[in-house]
Amino acid sequence: MPAAGSEAARKAAESEAWPATAAPLAQSAAPASAPPTADAPVQAAATPQNTTPPPMAGPAPARRLPDPPFVMATVATLNEPWAMTFLPDGRLLVTLKPGQLRLVNVANGQVGTIAGVPSVAYGGQGGLGDVVLHPQFASNRYVYLSYAESGSGGVGAAVARGRLTLDASGNGGSLTDVQVLWRQMPKVGGNGHFSHRLAFGADNRLFITSGDRQVMTPAQDLGSNLGKIIRLNDDGSVPTDNPYASQGGLAAQVWTWGHRNPLGIAFDSIGRLWSHEMGPAHGDELNLIERGTNYGWPLVSEGNHYDGTPIPSHNTRPEFRAPATYWVPTIAPAGFVIYSGDMFPYFKRDGFIGGLASQALIQVRFEGNTAREFKRYPMTRRIREVEQGPDGALWLLEDGGNSRLLKLTPALP
Repeated sequence: MPAAGSEAARKAAESEAWPATAAPLAQSAAPASAPPTADAPVQAAATPQNTTPPPMAGPAPARRLPDPPFVMATVATLNEPWAMTFLPDGRLLVTLKPGQLRLVNVANGQVGTIAGVPSVAYGGQGGLGDVVLHPQFASNRYVYLSYAESGSGGVGAAVARGRLTLDASGNGGSLTDVQVLWRQMPKVGGNGHFSHRLAFGADNRLFITSGDRQVMTPAQDLGSNLGKIIRLNDDGSVPTDNPYASQGGLAAQVWTWGHRNPLGIAFDSIGRLWSHEMGPAHGDELNLIERGTNYGWPLVSEGNHYDGTPIPSHNTRPEFRAPATYWVPTIAPAGFVIYSGDMFPYFKRDGFIGGLASQALIQVRFEGNTAREFKRYPMTRRIREVEQGPDGALWLLEDGGNSRLLKLTPALP
């Protein structure tokens, strides 16, 4: 296995920019209608006539969906958007990687600014990251942000929360009482693999994806919180039922370990947590996240190092959890939602992943503890974020400068 520095030296070849070569998967064909029966009685007649019985009514043909089954509308254009979350009133908070938090009125496309955001270390994959609301936001007004920050030793991810107050005009607002709740440790050089995606569980516990920062080996070290999925109370303290709470220190924060660069995290309808992460040269993974489990990075992977050095696959080390599914070639996953709305009933309980290098929206179907890519929708642009709106519409953020906020609604058959 190459030294940790070798991957960092190749960070320009990060899988976010790996060429997309995977062909879209074909959607399953709809079943044909049952043939008409041929046992209807025939009326006798003195003169010849057509005695073919009329077709009997059979099952209605299965509905064929348009391809794609949605239409897209541009709602706003933003500079380097990274994540989004809806407020209870239907407006949208959107983070911009250079360090701004925007308030978007999705009814008219008006974009305002939320002040009070912590300073960020912008560069490479670093900057302002995820945004989520506290489950009791309506009463406490807490907004949680992740971001990259500079400090002793280099750069690392951090998570803070503040109380949101909107202007009387409704076009902007500010965060107050901002507190830092968590930091990646140690801080290291380089600007890759922060991950810092956020999700709240039903028990109000906060889950944070913490990338390996392209150092790799800390993912197998419980003395570091790099290469882990972290579980905290909503105030940043450590739950006493975390798997390594008794060890204290950084280990107490850890929920799972052996991760590389997890850039999507979501709960399904029965409360299971799923996360996807970028592999090295190919081998992107979708994992079912379970307490205390080690997913094997950098000791195993379904991809190889960028210099072509092989990495043993998961089936060589059964002590590490294998992914529910993986991608070779890469899709470069980013953003993740498991659909629960009614606007697209045929999407219910499926996952949707943004594709960076693949420039696609990836539909994933779950089958027990496994999953598979069900459909790939070409988007012609890198997709950074996927979210579900209050009415069940799907929302996407393109990646990079001059990127669109897109609303997806059903296409007419």
